Amino acid sequence: MTAVLGIDVAKAKCDVTLQFPDGRRRRKVVPNTAVGLRTLIAWLPQQGAGLVHAGLEATGTYGDLFATGLHDAGHVVSLLNPATIHAYGQATLTRTKTDRADADLIATYLATQQPAAWTPPAREVRELQALVRRLDALLTMQTQEKNRRAAGALVPAVQQSIETILAGLTAEIAAVRRLIADHIDRHPGLRTQRDLLASIPGIGETAAAILLGDLLAKSFGSARQAAAFAGLVPRIVESGTWKGRTRLSKLGSGRLRKALYLPALAALRYNPSIRALRTRLEQHGKPPMVIVGAAMRKLIHLAYGVLRSQRPYDATWVRA
Repeated sequence: MTAVLGIDVAKAKCDVTLQFPDGRRRRKVVPNTAVGLRTLIAWLPQQGAGLVHAGLEATGTYGDLFATGLHDAGHVVSLLNPATIHAYGQATLTRTKTDRADADLIATYLATQQPAAWTPPAREVRELQALVRRLDALLTMQTQEKNRRAAGALVPAVQQSIETILAGLTAEIAAVRRLIADHIDRHPGLRTQRDLLASIPGIGETAAAILLGDLLAKSFGSARQAAAFAGLVPRIVESGTWKGRTRLSKLGSGRLRKALYLPALAALRYNPSIRALRTRLEQHGKPPMVIVGAAMRKLIHLAYGVLRSQRPYDATWVRA
């Protein structure tokens, strides 16, 4: 058994716990920078550790540098669901909540549970992810400013400020959309996969780019796993004879769910297999938002199918 390295990632620093098979621990704090990464990699052999199994929570982009850097240095890396680590801490009656304690907890989880190794996506996929995240942030800011404008009762100076910001955001959104399209066109593999996704009625260029960035970055064994990643699988709540309402789990990529909402509305009108799905659900008395959620989930299944089979959408062989 190799040594394990628990990493608690924060914006400015990383607390690390190096745990050996005999239970001995060494701890260190390094800045969350390229210098801090190099310091950590050099520190490991100084402590008598060769290649280690490192683990860190998959929280935003703060951990990307250490995850990819340690993987490139030959170490085994696991990206861990924060909910899993939280539940593990509760199960082991962990009462202390500090960065150092969290690094210890992750190290213990690695040593006892031995989670699967993570492989970083190809560089072009990582770059696409970064561009898509930037587009999502810009669209969010645009929506916020439009909502402020729609609220009304604005003095002229505030109205002008909002219009100026909106004009800048509109231009920047168009620029990032061009960057995404150019990036995909420069990479034949991405271009082919984008065209496969765009063959699905309802999925446009923006949704295709987001799907590529998220689906290609993960190794899904089934379409259901992909739907679960997007939080589009049912969450059933039952206790004894009581049954709650079944809802979408929403445990996953909110960006992916948001990107699929408008395509689902379009698919309900223009996609043959999803129109058939709508008809069947309406006959069973399902409300409109349940049907929209089912359409979003169906789009994920179709996207997974065309990418896995490398065949464009064909309504004649898709089951509703």
